[in-house]
Amino acid sequence: MSLARLQSRAPSGLDAAAVSVEVHLSGGLPSFTIVGLPEAAVRESRERVRSALINSGFDFPPRRITVNLAPADLPKQGGGFDLPIALGILAASGQLGSAGLDLPGEYLGELGLGGELRAVPGVLPAVLAAGELNRTVMLPMANRPEASLVQDAKVLPVASLTQARAHLTGDAPNPVLTGDLPKAKPRRDNAQGDLKDVCGQPFGRRSLEIAAAGGHSLMMMGPPGCGKTMLAERLAGILPDMQASEALETAAVY
Repeated sequence: MSLARLQSRAPSGLDAAAVSVEVHLSGGLPSFTIVGLPEAAVRESRERVRSALINSGFDFPPRRITVNLAPADLPKQGGGFDLPIALGILAASGQLGSAGLDLPGEYLGELGLGGELRAVPGVLPAVLAAGELNRTVMLPMANRPEASLVQDAKVLPVASLTQARAHLTGDAPNPVLTGDLPKAKPRRDNAQGDLKDVCGQPFGRRSLEIAAAGGHSLMMMGPPGCGKTMLAERLAGILPDMQASEALETAAVY
C-alpha cells in the first residue's frame, strides 16, 4: 500500500484555508474515490485527472485509489485540486522517482484532458497564505501575473503536468520566482473627472475632501439631478494611493 501527501488551498471567504491532499493506492477492484466534502467540480476531477495522466504518457494505476481532502468539514470547490491529486497518484504509484511520498510546497491548478494546466481563481489569497509559511507554490503559468503581486512570495509556474513532474524529479527543474509589486502607473487625472471642474456644490465638495482625508464613509442623499453621481465620480481623483496591503486585499476581492 502507498500513501502520498501534498498540500493545497481551498477558497474560504477572503482567505485560503490549508487542505491536505492524501492519495492512497491499495489492492482490490479498480476504483477512484474522492472524499472530504467535495463539490461537483471536485468530484469531476476524477475524469480530468485520469485523462490528463494517460494523455501525458503516464500509467494510470489499475488499483483502488482513494483521495482524501482534509479537513473533511471544509467545503472544497473548483478545479484547483486537479494538480495535487494527479501528482499524488504519480507519487503513490512510484512514477516520481526519488521525489518521495511527502512532496514539499503547495500545489494548485486545473488540468485539461491533454495534461495542460489552466488558471484557477483565488490564487492571490493562496499565495499570501503560503508565503507566511515560507512555502513554494506550484501553480499554472496563466496565474503567474496574479501570483507575482505578492512580494517575496515563492511561486513555481508550470504549463503542464509533464513539466510539473519533470521539476519534481529533477529532470528539468524550473526556476522558483519571487513575487514583487509592480511599479504604479502614472495616474490619469481626468479618468473620472476632476473635482476642480465642479461649479458650486460647496458643501458637497467639502464633504468629499473630509471623507477622503480622514478615510470616512460618505452617504449622499438628494433628488435626481442634484449632482450626487457627478461628485461621487470625482472622489477617486482625490483619494491617496493604496498601501501595498490595501492593494492586495482589493485584488483578492476582485
